[in-house]
Amino acid sequence: MTLALQAQGLCVRLGDRWALDGVDVSIAAGQWTCVVGPNGAGKSTLLKALAGLVPHQGQVWWQGQDRERLNRRTRAQQLSWLGQGESTTLDLRVWDVAMLGRLPHQPWLGAPSSTDAQMCEAALKATQAWEWRERTLGELSGGERQRVLLARAMAANAPIMLMDEPLANLDPPHQVDWLEQVQCLRAQGTTVLSVLHEIGMALHADHIIVMAEGRVAHHGACADEATHRAIEAVFDQRIRILALQDQWVVLPH
Repeated sequence: MTLALQAQGLCVRLGDRWALDGVDVSIAAGQWTCVVGPNGAGKSTLLKALAGLVPHQGQVWWQGQDRERLNRRTRAQQLSWLGQGESTTLDLRVWDVAMLGRLPHQPWLGAPSSTDAQMCEAALKATQAWEWRERTLGELSGGERQRVLLARAMAANAPIMLMDEPLANLDPPHQVDWLEQVQCLRAQGTTVLSVLHEIGMALHADHIIVMAEGRVAHHGACADEATHRAIEAVFDQRIRILALQDQWVVLPH
């Protein structure tokens, strides 16, 4: 199995507690892996540590290379990031926000190329934000802004995409649209690693990392019963995962 991301001994201290406590993970290339767990389990911190966005102990490799040996431009080309509750200047046009995703591919002070424009157009159309391209973020709702930020991440066309709570502020129909976009990304070989609270959506992924108290409680295929039992356990048996017409459903228990 080819690995897109790998980490050994990841530790992150936030205040007086360990948000990550000796985490080892291996993320398969070209597949979708989802991180789930209760609040405070360390899910978002794990993504930030893998991306190099928080100080941490331990080692991280991107596509087999030590992340610390990669220069800033190479990092930006290899990995795109969609954070939770990102703040963005509200007077920016939607088109300009999407174009930010192309900056790693442009020469210093160079003008966007026709390829940059094509990638932005494709991303905005995929997230159903194309019709807003001349509007500013301040004119959009929270859910609409989230779709624009997703377009920015997709426009980067990086081989690895990390998304922390990408379904925030999205209504159910657009959550389904997001699921279709992730499946398209996976089909074209992009490695997707996401944090989701929506367990039912997470079960559509290839693999699930179950976290609790800053550690990995389980890492396995979504279809494995052991994965389902691990998810139920970290939520104190308050949910139950059942099969229904070739789909996994999550019910209160």
